[in-house]
Amino acid sequence: MIHDMNPILQSLKTRRSCRKYKPEQITREELDAVLEIGTYAPTGHGTQSPQMVVVQDKELRDRLSVMNAAVMNATKDPFYGAPTAIIVFYDSSIGNGFADGCMVMGNLLNAAHAVGLGSCYINRAREMFDSPEGEELKAAWGIAPQMKGVAICVLGYDNGGTFPAKPRKADYVIYA
Repeated sequence: MIHDMNPILQSLKTRRSCRKYKPEQITREELDAVLEIGTYAPTGHGTQSPQMVVVQDKELRDRLSVMNAAVMNATKDPFYGAPTAIIVFYDSSIGNGFADGCMVMGNLLNAAHAVGLGSCYINRAREMFDSPEGEELKAAWGIAPQMKGVAICVLGYDNGGTFPAKPRKADYVIYA
């Protein structure tokens, strides 16, 4: 099949979420490569409206983890021990804003796999940053009030937290 020979398609096919990370921080070179690809995500009319905030400081990362866990009334680390978190924000004043932010997330996840990192899409960013604590963090980072959380891309080195894909469902694609 064509995708078996194409390295880009093979990379897209083999990317999986990682749910257990080594504690060591990723390199700046790896991070920059992932972030650059995030900036090349498609956006409606080329607006490039999403913004990303990178968190590698352990204290702040842990604070964000607690905030995220609180949204779902949990106490475990929803970031699975990943040392890096990239928060993606979308411009709620733009009709395509949320979709644009989702495209950035997709690019981040795929780029992470391409450079050999584990990654996972973490939900609940909207709730986190609509809270008073989240609004304060956004203000401190210079993020405008109309910017809303899409999701958080956590990154790190896989520590046995990635598993093979489940078989694809029979009716995934329907030809009309």
